[in-house]
Amino acid sequence: MAVGAESSRFGYILDLLKRDKVTIKGIERELICPACKELFTHPLILPCQHNVCHKCVKEILFAFEDTFADGGSESSNQSSPRIKISSSSMDRIDRISRSGRKRNSLTPRSSLFPCPGCQRDIDLGERGINGLFRNFTLETIVERYRQAARAAIAIMCDFCKPPPQESTKSCMDCSASYCNECFKIHHPWGTVKAQHEYVGPTTNFRPKILMCPEHEMERVNMYCELCRRPVCHLCKLGGCHANHRVTTMSTAYKTLKEKLSKDIEYLISKESQVKAHITQLDLLLKETECNSERAKEEASQSFEKLSHVLEEKKSAALKAIEASKNLRLEKLQTQAEEYQGLLENNGLVGYAQEVLKETDPSFFVQTAKQLHVRIQKATESLKNFRPAAETTFEDFVVDIAKQEDILGDLAFHSNGLETPEINEEQSRVYNKALISWECPGKTDSADTYVLEYHKLNREEESATWQEIKVCSKSKVISDLDDNSSYAFRVRGYKGSICSPWSQEVILHTPPAPVFSFLFDDKCGYNSEHLLLNPGRTSVESRAGFPLLLGSEHMQVGCYTTLDYIIGDTGIAKGKHFWAFHVEAYSYLVKVGVVSSSKIQKLFHNTHDVTSPRYEQDSGHDSGSEDAFFDSSQPVTLVTLGMKKFFIPMTPASPKDPASRILPLPSCLGICLDCDKGKVGFYDAGRMKCLYESKVDCSGMMYPAFALMGGAAVHLEKAVRARYGEYHDDF
Repeated sequence: MAVGAESSRFGYILDLLKRDKVTIKGIERELICPACKELFTHPLILPCQHNVCHKCVKEILFAFEDTFADGGSESSNQSSPRIKISSSSMDRIDRISRSGRKRNSLTPRSSLFPCPGCQRDIDLGERGINGLFRNFTLETIVERYRQAARAAIAIMCDFCKPPPQESTKSCMDCSASYCNECFKIHHPWGTVKAQHEYVGPTTNFRPKILMCPEHEMERVNMYCELCRRPVCHLCKLGGCHANHRVTTMSTAYKTLKEKLSKDIEYLISKESQVKAHITQLDLLLKETECNSERAKEEASQSFEKLSHVLEEKKSAALKAIEASKNLRLEKLQTQAEEYQGLLENNGLVGYAQEVLKETDPSFFVQTAKQLHVRIQKATESLKNFRPAAETTFEDFVVDIAKQEDILGDLAFHSNGLETPEINEEQSRVYNKALISWECPGKTDSADTYVLEYHKLNREEESATWQEIKVCSKSKVISDLDDNSSYAFRVRGYKGSICSPWSQEVILHTPPAPVFSFLFDDKCGYNSEHLLLNPGRTSVESRAGFPLLLGSEHMQVGCYTTLDYIIGDTGIAKGKHFWAFHVEAYSYLVKVGVVSSSKIQKLFHNTHDVTSPRYEQDSGHDSGSEDAFFDSSQPVTLVTLGMKKFFIPMTPASPKDPASRILPLPSCLGICLDCDKGKVGFYDAGRMKCLYESKVDCSGMMYPAFALMGGAAVHLEKAVRARYGEYHDDF
């Protein structure tokens, strides 16, 4: 609340203090600034109704400007030892815009910062700090607290020559303290100053009249009930409170003081109940301490078990590698020794050289036969050299990808925390993706959720999930790629406890960027037969008396009329997609595109044949389904109706009519590719193409619709983020 509410709050506490019903030390918590954690000094009332020291507000603004100027470095926060910007406040810096200031400026130019008490973004407006009210009532209470805390410390005279004397009174008009002698000198009898108001020694001086911060020469005399702050008569006459409901200051004072007094009296009367709750909370604190220690011990044991398993696996793997290494080294060493023997005067060659020195034939033949076999083997080994063992250890690489994922998901699981389920009916993808989920049970619901999604890509075996933290049960995601499939999953968190992941849901994005338009209520629009909603997003054909009166003169055949309507925005190039819903009760609807050069011909050719008719004189059926694909027809349309989708007759289409009739999807889409000259008709729910044909895109192309009888078409609504989630949506 503004000054009125704050005044009543602290005014009532002040009354209790005067009646000795509340001790000064008992309210110390209410007198601490949330920024500097010290007693308030000249507190200002922020728009969120929290109080902050005047100096702290300036330092916060300066600190945030320095943070922006220095790129958010930690060193920039060292300039103000009085305050500390919390990490949650630092996370909000990227959402706060500011204007620059000079380094020698004494007044911060920024007017947007997070409140130290509630972390809400506070916008001080053009006047900045000057537009805030000073909480004089809170100052008075803080001063009484200071006096109680320093009862033995005297307030000295402001005008005595050194050494100063102890003051005996303070002048509220001069905002100074005096001893008896100095007070007589500065407030002589017979002068205006002699009429000044004086009180006991104090350091808290406040004005007698509260002035309006917007109009500094006007006193506040009214209370704005909408903004919950005092205003002057100029604020009400032509200021920002001109259309707001206001009341007199006395009425607001009486009303707010009565309400706050009753509430405080009620709390005081429940003292025994409060003490019982305090006792219960003390027990809960002790119980929490014991349970946390037990939980820590259990968690440590769990991780020790995992560590023991990993150590065993590690030891086994290292032993296997060591054994393989020793075996390979032994084989290679033996092979090296064998080749070493092939050198001259070494090993086998040296032995053979000595055998050649034998001159006795019988002795030579006896030895040379076996030696010759060994020499031949050595020669063959030399020609076809192969190492006796592999040097690589590729077979000993430990694959821990799956284990890493499992350990990454390692968290506190609770059976009481329900697994969320993504609602596929409420979730949809259009210009953006809207993902909604719900929990089956109502108990132990999660406090926050983590939504993860990734693009399905056949080339990538392991996809990287993108993570978003959400406080609600829905989230709007932008910047998704066109003509792609995405997998979504969600899990809930309650403190450090998390639920299992929900079942993955796969959604498909449109094949092209979404094209936004409204139904055109001017070009060819027949208001007698068609009815548009105020937003021009829905059109309905009114089959009533005009059609019945028109059929009065019909004797043979079935002459019907199609009522056309187009979009108010054209397409000249590129690839675009739009979606719409056709009501299930619709008898006949045609959808497609029309060129700007043929719009006039389209609306002048009102008597269109839309159902098979037989003329006695013609001798043939003139209502064939491929009539609209003749070059003389002005548009490219497909037929919908009676919960069916009719694929047009083409040379390549099946001859069996039943194979060209599909169930009507709940949501239809059209993709126009002007560059390739193609138009496709999609099941927008699954993003599956039902039919595609060529179209002449030489001119400006417009979405076209035709209705007959009872029928209605609704354009698909764009996915919008909630207020505060994406500011660019509005």
